Amino acid sequence: MSSAERAGERELPYDVFAKVCPSRGTLEHVTGRWGGLTLGALYEGSLRFNELRRRVDGVSEKMLSQTLHALERDGLVHREAQPTNPPRVDYELTPLGHEVAGRLLSLIHCVEGRMDEVLAARERYDAARGAL
Repeated sequence: MSSAERAGERELPYDVFAKVCPSRGTLEHVTGRWGGLTLGALYEGSLRFNELRRRVDGVSEKMLSQTLHALERDGLVHREAQPTNPPRVDYELTPLGHEVAGRLLSLIHCVEGRMDEVLAARERYDAARGAL
């Protein structure tokens, strides 16, 4: 990265490294365990709450609800409630959410594709620490 690019980045009105910057909260919502998985699950299209809960294996109803509220508040997820009995609620990504999820999925695919290396590194680390 050139010094001009770095200088341009400093001119941005938000700085996630500053503790008072509102972008930090959004980054936490996006990169937290459930936020990242929820965005990734919604990337392919709209899902109902229970479909989403099944797709994001291991998330509790409470955590998924909190995650969806945070992502909706940040403008990444749209909640559509149908006036039916019982009520039908669908969740889908907004255009901003779709962009963020696409970038996140690139990272997810990178990690998944390199897991053999990660697992080998863990084994080396554990072996070295166990030998001390």
